[in-house]
Amino acid sequence: MADGAKVLGAILFPGFELLDMFGPLEMFGSLPGAVEIKMIGEQGGSVPSFQGPASVTDHDFAGCPKLDLILIPGGFGTRAEAENPVMLDFLRRRGPEAEVVMTVCTGTSLLAAAGLLDGHRATTNKMFFQWVADQGPKVNWVKEARWVEDGKFVTASGVSAGMDMALAVIARLFGAELAERVAVATEYEWHRDPAWDPFAKVHGLV
Repeated sequence: MADGAKVLGAILFPGFELLDMFGPLEMFGSLPGAVEIKMIGEQGGSVPSFQGPASVTDHDFAGCPKLDLILIPGGFGTRAEAENPVMLDFLRRRGPEAEVVMTVCTGTSLLAAAGLLDGHRATTNKMFFQWVADQGPKVNWVKEARWVEDGKFVTASGVSAGMDMALAVIARLFGAELAERVAVATEYEWHRDPAWDPFAKVHGLV
């Protein structure tokens, strides 16, 4: 690992959403020497996505190194993980230690179920908004937002919103100029306004 690099732990579980995970990782992975990505899973080994392709963990929960950044994707697998005490205990232990904890889509449900978002503002996928909100009745849910930043917790709306969120976090940690360079290098049209959210209207939330 490069000296001074931040370690990003990407949390894998069966049924994770591919773009939730690899959209943000494309952005962070464009920062060689600044961020080192580690794939983390409860048991280690190969973990299938909801779409089918599997990813391989670098560490299981027991052997997970210190994490500066945490990324939690969504996907239909969150339904089981929101009731998985091993996952929730891991997040309760590691979340407070991290500098930034990011979720995409229904991944926000795991932080909510763990109680880490109590009293914080957060958002999630608009199609499944109510189910996620039910996991955290003490969370200040924001119905219309592309992503929400509240202290160390940064939560994104559905799927592609994770890339906008990742660039915002890169700007926060490493500067806006570097985030702009990453957006250009990936030929990504970055939505820079966290309040831009046409999908809240599509799903009748506002």
